[in-house]
Amino acid sequence: MPETLNNIVQLIFSVSFILTVITASTPLLLASAGELVVERSGVLNLGIEGMMIMGAACGFGGAYLTGSTLVGALCGILSGSALSAIFGFLTLGLAVNQVAAGLALTILGIGLSGLIGAGFVGEQIVPAGQLRLPILTDLPFVGRIVFGDDAFVYASIALIIAIWLFLYRTRAGLVLRAVGDNHASAHALGYPVLRIRMLAVLFGGACAGLAGAYLPLAYTPFFIPGMTAGRGWIALALVVFASWRPGRLVIGAYLFGAVSILGLALQPLHLNMPQQVMNMLPYLATVIVLVLISRTRGTAGSAAPASLGVVFVPDR
Repeated sequence: MPETLNNIVQLIFSVSFILTVITASTPLLLASAGELVVERSGVLNLGIEGMMIMGAACGFGGAYLTGSTLVGALCGILSGSALSAIFGFLTLGLAVNQVAAGLALTILGIGLSGLIGAGFVGEQIVPAGQLRLPILTDLPFVGRIVFGDDAFVYASIALIIAIWLFLYRTRAGLVLRAVGDNHASAHALGYPVLRIRMLAVLFGGACAGLAGAYLPLAYTPFFIPGMTAGRGWIALALVVFASWRPGRLVIGAYLFGAVSILGLALQPLHLNMPQQVMNMLPYLATVIVLVLISRTRGTAGSAAPASLGVVFVPDR
């Protein structure tokens, strides 16, 4: 038993495991970052899974047809934005229930991605290149971890920093938070509530599309239907886990990413544990975290935007 525990500790602190955690966490971080902005504006979009799988299909298709990872990433962003525009039109323009519209968006995205990606199943592309800096990348331990990742990883970190600066250091971010906290007061002060929320929804869709595109462009260089494997739902849980704060989102994303690949990483140790149990670890962790958070907030109060999920229709 002590030897097994020692092997697990060595595995967790190995460079290869940490690099795998980073790549597994990046799509979660990208998708949840966009949803954090959406929910900060007072909108709840449950269609992340659908936008991610559409981003994966369109991103792979764009990269395969053009040979450019950048074009593939842009196709993923545009596809996510297009689906989020449909969601925004329904919920903000027509005042459709946000939960129903979000679930419908997920179903639409899964079905449409299967149609778009049907011709690309079995094909492969060259994955996104990794950063290589002389001397720095060759540094022991930290070199490969800090200076040897792909552009998507650095983009996700830069995105979190930009969101934090936007929300807490700019007037526009203050207005967006005000809209999420009290849309009626924001409208009374003359702020265009629906326009602000629509822009937030489009931004969230773009992030979800990019997160989905990351999967075939960098994580695994091929497309298969359903390759998001529930990551959109985990991203939704991450926003709640982070209490709608960008800094905590990074911790949560990497924590969930570690849990999601722990089962595969522990296979060489031949532990007497069914593989099915290992596969369900990230989803079990999601449920446990949500239960603990709900129990804690039941007594301490919620940090969620006050008008989250409320459709606001101004007087005409």
